[in-house]
This record gives sequence, structure tokens and C-alpha cells, in this order.
Amino acid sequence: MLYHLLYPLHETYSYFNVFRYITFRTIYATITALVICFILGPWLIRKLQSMRIGQPIRADGPDSHLSKEGTPTMGGILIIFSVVVSTLLWTNLTTDYVWLVLTVTVGFGLIGFIDDYRKLTNKSSKGIPGRVRLLGEIIIALFVSIILYMKPGFSSSVTIPFVKTLLPDLGWGYVIFSTFIIVGAANAVNLTDGLDGLAIGPVIICFATYLLFAYFAGNLKISGYLQTPYVAGVGELAIFCGAMTGAGLGFLWYNTYPAQVFMGDVGSLSLGGALGTMAIVTKQEILLAVVGGIFVMETISVIFQVGWFKVSNGKRIFRMAPLHHHFELNGWAEPKVIVRFWIISIILALLAMSTLKLR
Repeated sequence: MLYHLLYPLHETYSYFNVFRYITFRTIYATITALVICFILGPWLIRKLQSMRIGQPIRADGPDSHLSKEGTPTMGGILIIFSVVVSTLLWTNLTTDYVWLVLTVTVGFGLIGFIDDYRKLTNKSSKGIPGRVRLLGEIIIALFVSIILYMKPGFSSSVTIPFVKTLLPDLGWGYVIFSTFIIVGAANAVNLTDGLDGLAIGPVIICFATYLLFAYFAGNLKISGYLQTPYVAGVGELAIFCGAMTGAGLGFLWYNTYPAQVFMGDVGSLSLGGALGTMAIVTKQEILLAVVGGIFVMETISVIFQVGWFKVSNGKRIFRMAPLHHHFELNGWAEPKVIVRFWIISIILALLAMSTLKLR
């Protein structure tokens, strides 16, 4: 909005020419989202407390989590609001990719909101049935995937890390592939959101990484130099990623241990879905498994735990899944688990960045 209002004035006042630059608008989108979270955060926490919107705790979880019962949840609303407002203010709104990513963010956030609401009204850690929730996610992801596939100039080829010549074209299969990534990322972040600040830390790191990927992919010279796919217009999503990074930092201020508010499914599903969509539109699909390695580890731990439990007549691989609970029950203090997972996320992000040249 500001881009459309102020950039045209550069012909009269030259200093408005700064709105032309994605880097400038990314910085201020990040700051805008951060400031919105700082301003509205205390009000939202008080509002959630007055409405008694407290987090229900799973009965089979670690005993240390029982004290978290009643902590305000659904704080993801703050993240979504900050991101949407900041993105609309600073991006070029004629870019289709912006609207597609916002569609996933808000759509998955709505599913998460309904899920959180059901948990609160039922006073249980179980929300809407898993199959119903999954169906809703698939419908939104499939809708966006089909639009991307049909978009002129958008490639259905998959980028393979460390390889510059192998770009397999999946054709219509790319729609299924991208749907799987979006839905998978959403649920992976959702599974990780179990400790104070555990999920939002890697989310910030992932979006900061994809901020660079979006900028590189949208710049013809840089993408040519790096020999990575060029996607015209996707550079505007660096602004969206900046907004996500700023909103994540602002939310972490209140979500850090001991948390004053939890993001809830409204936050984790929307953030994960948006992250999966960023991986698709920047043509760094498989690299998401490296950047978001923490989310992959958490998801695999649940899959292995459930699978082994069924085939081995009740035996377990981990003391508890997802993986962060296993370390808790092994005696790691909650802040230690959180910070060490953040450190791993930073290392994985640096590894992912290195693949742009190791090709």
C-alpha cells in the first residue's frame, strides 16, 4: 500500500525512490511487524486472560508441564495480524505470489483457530478430528498448488541441492508434490510447538533464510550467478519473510521461557503452511528439509514412535514423542532443550545457504 502510494512521488521528490528497493521495504516490513507485536502483545495477553482462553495440557505429558495449564493461547493471532498488515503496507500488491502466500497463511490460521476453539470449548487437548483438519489443509494447499502450476512462467521442475543440472520436471505431479510440502510443513511446525519458544525460534531462522532465497530467486543477476532458478516477481516475498521474522521476534518476547502466551494451532499451522509455500515459490523445495531440519526431526520421531509402538506390542523408541519431550524426560531442563534446538536450527540454516555455491 505504501509502495503504491509513495513510490509514484519519486518523480517529484527523489527521496521516495527508496521505495523502489526490496531491501529497503524488507527492513521496514520487519520493523513494522515487530513494533505491532510489541504494541499489541500486552493488550492481547490481557484480553485472552480475561476471556479465560487458557492452554489445555495433555494428560500424558511431562509433569513439569502441568504448571502451564491456563496460560493464554491462540497468540498466533498476533503473528498473523502483524504479518498481514506489514506485508500489505510494504509489498507490491500486484504480485501474485504475495496473495498466494497470504492465502495459505490466513487459511491455515483459520483452521488452527477453529481447532483451538474446539479445544477450549471441550476443555480438552483434542480439537477438531484429525481427518477433518487434514482435509481442510489439503484443500487450501491444493488450491494454491494448482494456481502456481497454471501460472505462466512458473516451472514444475524440482531443484535438487548440490546439483545444478538435474531438474526433474514432475508435470502435474508437481501439484501433489507441492501440496504435500505445504501440508507437511504446517503439521511439522505444529508438532514442534510444545515448549516455550521452541517452535518460534526455528521459524524465525527459517524465514530469515528464505528471505535470502526469495531475494536471490527474484533477482536475475544473482540467480544467474548462483545458477539457481529465476522466478520473476518472487523477490517481493523477501518482504513477507521479513514481516514473518519481525513478527516472530516480537512474539518471542512474550513466548520465551516462562511463556506469557502460546501461539496455539492458529499460529503453528499458519506459520508452517507459509513456510512450505515459500519453499515452493522460491524453487527451494527439498532444501526445506535442511533449513527446517528441527521440524523434520520432530515429525520423524512421532512417526517412528507410533509405528514401532504398533508393531512391537507397546514398546517405545523414545521415552516420549515428539523428540523434545524425550530430552525433557532424560533430565534436560526446558530452557536447555529450547536453546540447543535453536543452535541446531542456525547450523542447519548455514548448511542450507552453503548449498547455493556447492553445486
